[in-house]
Amino acid sequence: MSAHAPENSNLVLDIPKLRCGGCVASVEKAIHSVDASAEITADIESRRVEVATSADRKTLLTALDAAGYPAEAV
Repeated sequence: MSAHAPENSNLVLDIPKLRCGGCVASVEKAIHSVDASAEITADIESRRVEVATSADRKTLLTALDAAGYPAEAV
């Protein structure tokens, strides 16, 4: 029996406060605080972030809210 890594899920998050590179860095830091191996693609123009993560959605949204970047999964 082999150990399996947690399944990654792909989330698209709408983050209205995502306005600059500094915002992206803060959002990435918040996401990586709950999943260090998350793959993140940010689009400042649309204020959306795509995340491939093994963390659950609620945990991610809570971490982003705590960092000052409330998000909504779309």
